[in-house]
Amino acid sequence: MPAIPSSMTDSWTGEASANMSLDALVVGAGISGIYQLHRLRQLGLDAKGVEAGRNIGGTWYWNRYPGARVDSDAALYQYSVEGLWKGWQFSERFPSREEILQYLHYVDETFKVSQHFCFNTRVVRAQFNNTGNFWEVATDGGLTIKTRFLVMCIGFASKPYQPHFKGLEAFEGVLCHTARWPENVEMAGKRVGVIGTGASGVQVIEAAAKVVKDLVVFQRTPNLAFPMRQSMQAEVSRSIYPGIFEQRKKTFGGFDMDFIPKPALEGAAARQAVFDELWNKGGLAFWLGAYDDTLLDDTANDYAYAYWRDKVRQRIHKVELVEKLAPTIKMHPFGTKRPALEQHLYEAFNQDNVTLVDLNESPIDEITSTGVRTKDGTEYALDLLVMATGFDMGTGGYKDIEIVGTNGAVFRDKWANGVKSYLGMLASGFPNMFMVYGPHAPSGFTNAPTCAELQVDWITNCIEYMMKNSLARIEASNKAELDWTQRIDEIGARGLWNRANSWYRGANVPGKVMEHMFWAGGCPSYQKICEEVVESGYDGIMFIKTP
Repeated sequence: MPAIPSSMTDSWTGEASANMSLDALVVGAGISGIYQLHRLRQLGLDAKGVEAGRNIGGTWYWNRYPGARVDSDAALYQYSVEGLWKGWQFSERFPSREEILQYLHYVDETFKVSQHFCFNTRVVRAQFNNTGNFWEVATDGGLTIKTRFLVMCIGFASKPYQPHFKGLEAFEGVLCHTARWPENVEMAGKRVGVIGTGASGVQVIEAAAKVVKDLVVFQRTPNLAFPMRQSMQAEVSRSIYPGIFEQRKKTFGGFDMDFIPKPALEGAAARQAVFDELWNKGGLAFWLGAYDDTLLDDTANDYAYAYWRDKVRQRIHKVELVEKLAPTIKMHPFGTKRPALEQHLYEAFNQDNVTLVDLNESPIDEITSTGVRTKDGTEYALDLLVMATGFDMGTGGYKDIEIVGTNGAVFRDKWANGVKSYLGMLASGFPNMFMVYGPHAPSGFTNAPTCAELQVDWITNCIEYMMKNSLARIEASNKAELDWTQRIDEIGARGLWNRANSWYRGANVPGKVMEHMFWAGGCPSYQKICEEVVESGYDGIMFIKTP
């Protein structure tokens, strides 16, 4: 496996000047950014990229907390490019963060895109030139770049969310956010507190429980986590990969599983057998391979929750934690918050060195110099405090950049009262700007490479169409944008999503607009719509010819 350099060379900064001009600039060097830059350069475009981190990897560069690993099966979490999958083999069913990075550097040996990224560079401003039909982009390092196309590959989870707690600045121990974990921080033998029980929280808890002196978990809502069923990855016949990649295009979440096309009401015995099979399969099968009415019907949803609850309760030995970790009555519809995968989460809570604090009963009152004090007066002494508090999902990364479109419109203002886009890839008033793996796309519900390839290929084909037809400018119409936003809401309202305060709807960040942020209709329907837009001659999209 290729070695991972700690920092990549800023290979093209020497070329940059106040008048540097590109055909396309890609922002972000994660799963989507790497593939997007590769595809643009295949077209023969002068395309380059910028990345705030010191290396490629995107979310896998930043999320270096202990225990970090992917929750997609290894065979699915890779690009479908033949020249790549023929030469790579993951060692585990659910690869670790380190192995994902090794894979991306292996990809780079073929794509050779890292030499075209400028690392340690963050875009702070981008303004569209209405006369010249190009973007003028400014970075924190003083670079100014003119680019015809601006492709935002910052994803939907690029801005960490850290809630404010009274006294936080007074804490004298080590403070870490899971998305910005410092290098060389050790947990062994320490007194560790974890705030949050989302996916990163679950993984940190499992890693910490093995090695710390004391672990205190501050929980608001229990995670309805599924058994990962981790295993070493046996050598897989390369002949099955084309079928795997074709299959993932046809499923709701871009995985190798899909909803069972019949109701959960088919009968108790049959339902029990199906649930047992899905549970034993592990991974996300119990979520995205369940009955097709599980996320639509209350009764079906209750069946799934009751099965999950009873299975989990068998593993909880501390009587006082049973109701806190697997409540009799569900807190929200099952599956309407992003579930995590766990390997030994509930066994960790059985340990004597692990304490669970229910924030609904005892909210955090103050962070002190030595730890955390809750409203009931209890103080928890800590050496290390971990903020597993997630992200300002969907919109956060875009709000951090001053993006100015036509007529001086600012992008963060456009989204101040809710996301507005066309296909999750274009926005009215912001010509020649594309978005990949962000809000209004299936991204929040899908396997990342599946969604990234779908959108990147569409964008690349669109740019190629513009080149062949001498088109200088592309922009979504106001009507197309309004219609798509309404469609997002209508699809979301068909399910039980409205009854959960999840990041799918922006509920994890106080004051954020509550809305359906992602396409909840699945990958196949989204791809079909995108194809129909092209077949119609790009309905809903306005082009301007090159003068």
